Amino acid sequence: MEFINSAEAKALKLPFSQAVRVGDVLYLSGALGNRPGTLELVAGGMEAETRQTMENIKAVLEENGLGMADIFKCTAMLADMSRWPDFNKVYAGYFDPDRLPARSAFGANGLALGALVELECCAYMGNRPKV
Repeated sequence: MEFINSAEAKALKLPFSQAVRVGDVLYLSGALGNRPGTLELVAGGMEAETRQTMENIKAVLEENGLGMADIFKCTAMLADMSRWPDFNKVYAGYFDPDRLPARSAFGANGLALGALVELECCAYMGNRPKV
């Protein structure tokens, strides 16, 4: 196993790793719509938080030589399930419509930092070397 944290993530001293590589799979911890390197959520509601969440996930993938197309499974947690269409509008734009990851979702009461959305993903690393 390889435990992965960027310098920014280490500086926040959070009690988890950004990602863990096990074999050919990179397991990403749940991502929020916080500004990189801070514990401050972006302003603007569900769509803005979802966009920042996706950008945060994209950054972790890129640091590990991957892209959004390498994601094969996501779990979405929404503070308000009635906002599902707002989440999907942004989320779907980050994937090829013919290669959407498998996904589970549920409503959650009390996400970290008071977030409206949290998303965790698994990505396939294939035969890429460890970074």
